[in-house]
Amino acid sequence: MSTRPRGLWGRLYHGETAFDFVGRKPIWFLISAIIILIGVVSLLVRGLNFGIDFRGGTSWELRAPHVTVAQARSAVASAGVPGATVQQVGSSTLRVEAEVKGTGGAANRDLEQKVAQSLAALAHTSTSQVSVSDIGPSWGSDISSKAWRALGFFLLAIILYLSVRFEPKMAAAAIIAVLHDILVTVGIYAIFGFLVTPDTVIAFLTILGYSLYDTVVVFDKVQENTRGLASTGRMTYTDTVNLSMNQVLMRSVNTSLVAVMPIVSVLVVGAYFLGASTLQNFGLALFIGLLSGAYSSIFIASPMLAILKEREPRYAAIRGRLASRGGYTPLTPAAAAAGALVPDGRGPQEGKARPEPARQAAARPGSNRPGAARRPPRPRKKGKRR
Repeated sequence: MSTRPRGLWGRLYHGETAFDFVGRKPIWFLISAIIILIGVVSLLVRGLNFGIDFRGGTSWELRAPHVTVAQARSAVASAGVPGATVQQVGSSTLRVEAEVKGTGGAANRDLEQKVAQSLAALAHTSTSQVSVSDIGPSWGSDISSKAWRALGFFLLAIILYLSVRFEPKMAAAAIIAVLHDILVTVGIYAIFGFLVTPDTVIAFLTILGYSLYDTVVVFDKVQENTRGLASTGRMTYTDTVNLSMNQVLMRSVNTSLVAVMPIVSVLVVGAYFLGASTLQNFGLALFIGLLSGAYSSIFIASPMLAILKEREPRYAAIRGRLASRGGYTPLTPAAAAAGALVPDGRGPQEGKARPEPARQAAARPGSNRPGAARRPPRPRKKGKRR
């Protein structure tokens, strides 16, 4: 009876994957390098689209349930303030933010009043119902400086923790993955011109912890296999990393899906159906960061760790010795759990057949091995004793 080969999800579920994550590291590094390079060029040419909290300006808020964002933007532009940022807060409140560029203090106030009158006329209400507030750039700058300090302390704490919990090279690989997430997220914001608000900064700091969480899970499995399988000298460190990645791959996929689904709900339901722009800014940063963190923990941190560790003399010697004996089939999680690494020194899944367990030998009929089951004694014939 033939069995159909399992698909990708079936192999993931049964622990039968043997993906070569480290061997394909040039592909992963190239993808990240292209995204980061485009982002850096866009950052230098266009810069980030900072919100009013960072660059300063004026904010108008009014209740306008039947006014669209396009109508409000057109009304503000006709009043002499083009390029305004218009957001819907809740289901009926309209918020307009713009940098008023007049000739002076009085001219600026006149321009702000003109915009308020235009919005009031559009919403069929009075000017007194339009709330006008001036926002200085110092608040956003203060938030940015505190965020940078928090990021510095965060990276320092992570380096110390990972160096003590694991080893310095694992800490270095994890920090490289974090820097990768920072560059990718900032680059995507620069490429697409997404609005950068204080909510974005808060979400940005939040996603760094998630990225390290997934990386620590992978490194913990690598350390466990290093003490077990790799310590025998029959596996290279690269093979150990690949095996560990395949063992936790399903867990990483499930964790990423569970984390991304609520963020998608925040973006779709909160931003588009409920009209909460604050949720949109926060959710967008989380969504980009979560995807980047899931990618870096699998395709950046682990290959970087293998590169750093393979330079050690011990693992370089193991690689040379195994290479001289020829290649072997990669070890799958299911095979590792079954103890496929045999004691003949030739590598995973290529050793001699293991001896038959004593219990199985004892149960086999006619076995003459020690401990084999004896044949039952023949019954004696009944007769008279002499």
